[in-house]
Amino acid sequence: MTSAGGQQASADSLPTTVTVDLGARSYDIQIGDGLLNGAGKLIAPFLGPDRRAIIISDDTVAPLYADALVHSLQAEGAAASVVRVPVGEDSKSFARLEQVLEELIHAGVERGTPLIALGGGVVGDLTGFTASTLLRGVPFIQVPTTLLAQVDSSVGGKTGINSRHGKNLIGAFYQPQIVIADTETLKTLSARHLRAGYAEVVKYGLIDDAGFFGWLEDNGAAVVAGDPEALQYTIATCCRAKARIVSVDEREHGKRALLNLGHTFAHAFEAEAGYGEALLHGEAVAIGMVLAFQLSAKLDLCATSDVERIQAHLIQTGLPTSAADLPDIRFDAPRLIEHMRHDKKVEDGWPKFILARGIGESFVAGDASAVVAEEVLRDFLRTG
Repeated sequence: MTSAGGQQASADSLPTTVTVDLGARSYDIQIGDGLLNGAGKLIAPFLGPDRRAIIISDDTVAPLYADALVHSLQAEGAAASVVRVPVGEDSKSFARLEQVLEELIHAGVERGTPLIALGGGVVGDLTGFTASTLLRGVPFIQVPTTLLAQVDSSVGGKTGINSRHGKNLIGAFYQPQIVIADTETLKTLSARHLRAGYAEVVKYGLIDDAGFFGWLEDNGAAVVAGDPEALQYTIATCCRAKARIVSVDEREHGKRALLNLGHTFAHAFEAEAGYGEALLHGEAVAIGMVLAFQLSAKLDLCATSDVERIQAHLIQTGLPTSAADLPDIRFDAPRLIEHMRHDKKVEDGWPKFILARGIGESFVAGDASAVVAEEVLRDFLRTG
């Protein structure tokens, strides 16, 4: 397997380290196979005087990996306990946040006690936001166990919960102390969830790295099949890309908005589908990226051949690209547009779109016409 730059890409016994450069708040992302069993040694430098850590996980991940993480911490002389939350987006709520906070306060958490997010994006978002508010801020560590979390949501410090008006509308920028991405944990993901995470991988190629997108066209099948070498290279490439962006725009005042490619559309579809298993986040992002490029083509910014190339690759890797691939839910353009108007990136009543002049040439466009966007949505929905 060769890298996007043409060099041989290989995964060896040593983890890959990617640094997010934020001055005094810089941190490392450790990526490798089997890191969980030695995670205690990586976490030990961030323990407080009480030599204690609290792991927050969900009802699916905790039975698989919590014991290994607890034992790894105990081997470093640290005490560890586990707080479990239900699986799914419903855990990103005020009710669940309150319950977790009260449990942690009752347990006597101190300001130096780190909270460890063990799980996917929901657990990471909830744990990070909990850490940012508890005692006005306690340390926070990410141990992501899904591909989507390892390539995207665990990096960059976006934390939060959902409102009834939309996704991630309540939150904070709060950086972790370290991210530990054990690729071994991806073996327990379903094929569907691994593919959903792969949509966020494709996003990095479409934003500003046409060479990486070309590499994915050649190697994406190996990634979604769970090939360890392809996965480690992919995760490291995505983390480096995100680290570069976050280092220059931590709080999304400019370039970081590019990471939302396809997400304005995606969040609208997710809202209509109920934020559940009917339509996974990554599946919605795949559709959203197709729509972003269709809108770009409609505005004569990019070629229709770019749209076709993206669709072909997403289809090749088992991701949805058309209305026919959506769950059996009645989607209509006006309701989707209304959801978009409640997006957290709205300015002057309309969300910023990420558009593209071609593959790897995305840009922030705050003036995309609502009329044209609705036309694109109507055309998309009719194809189903």
